[in-house]
Order: sequence, then structure tokens, then C-alpha cells
Amino acid sequence: MELQLALDLVNIAQAKEVVKEVEEHIDIVEIGTPVVINEGLRAVKEIKEAFPNLKVLADLKIMDAAGYEVQQASQAGADIITILGVAEDMSIKGAVEEAKKQGKKILVDMIGVKDIKGRAKELDEFGVDYICVHTGYDLQAVGQNSFEDLVTIKRVVKNAKTAVAGGIKLESLPEVVKAQPDLVIVGGGITSQDDKKSVASQMKELITN
Repeated sequence: MELQLALDLVNIAQAKEVVKEVEEHIDIVEIGTPVVINEGLRAVKEIKEAFPNLKVLADLKIMDAAGYEVQQASQAGADIITILGVAEDMSIKGAVEEAKKQGKKILVDMIGVKDIKGRAKELDEFGVDYICVHTGYDLQAVGQNSFEDLVTIKRVVKNAKTAVAGGIKLESLPEVVKAQPDLVIVGGGITSQDDKKSVASQMKELITN
């Protein structure tokens, strides 16, 4: 089980500071969609150069022109690129094809997908690398989480790895770990803490034991 740090509300300089603090306890750094919108793929490039030992995920949430966008993110140094589960099948297949060419991985974000079980089955057949159940900010605000959806996709997915994101904190992590995802994605649960290093360390310990 791997731990991914999601960086959403930072600029490149702040991102580097946060990663420096927790790098020994995380496996993947996610350059979140807001960072990509504000800073461009330069953020991916600079973080990968600064922390070559960590995998970098570019959270592009691709919806169209998937081959091209995967190619651009790959060239910027991304190891994993995200596409939306609600995108067209052709787009997802195009993303997978390009990622394979570039030696990169595709994570499908299931945000907004209504039939989680049916779509996860299809995506698994398309050869995606990760399927991620994700409660976005707007649904977290009304108290929702993705843990049940994680259990659902774990039942149907045969090849892809599973990931979970959205509002995960140290207190709720044991519940997540029980469902055994391959990848746990944490944003504010680490970045909004005073002692980020200590929280990241405790989280890493929980998911590796």
C-alpha cells in the first residue's frame, strides 16, 4: 500500500517546502488540478527534478484529447496521469495507449461516476493502471466519503490497482486501511497539519503494518 500526498492549494515554492518536510514518508507526490491550472506542467517538471526519488502524479483530470495531454504530462516528468472515469471510452483507451508508449501509468478518477461497479469493470478491461474512488471537496462538505465505493470496486477489479481519495485524515485512515486499497491519497489530512512530518510518518506506519 502506497501513500500519495496531494498538493492542491500551493504554488511551486510552497509545494517544494511541504514535500521536503514529508518526503521520507510518502511514495507519490500529486500535483493537484488547482496547481496545474495556476502553474502549468512546469510544477510537475520542477517537483520531479527536485525529488527524483519520488513518483509524481499529474492530476490533469483529462476529459478529451487524451493522447496529447498524456504525452505532454509525460514529457514534463509525470509518472502517473489522471483521466476522468466519465470521459469517453475512446479517450480512456487513447490515454492508456499513450501512457504505455511513454512508460507511464494512468489513474482513472471516478468522481461523478454514477454506476461505480459497472464502470470499474469496463475500465479494468481497458487496461488502466489505477481506479480511484474520490469524494471531491464539494461532497466532502456535506459529509460524504468514498469508503463504501472502495469496497465495491475491490470486488470487481481484477487487474488494475485501487486507490481512494477525499477527506482522509489520520482518524479515518484505519477504516480505509481495512478495505486494503493499493494507494491512499491524502491532501489536507497532511498539508493542513502543524506537524506535517509526524502525521505523514504515522500514516505511513498505519498503511505499512
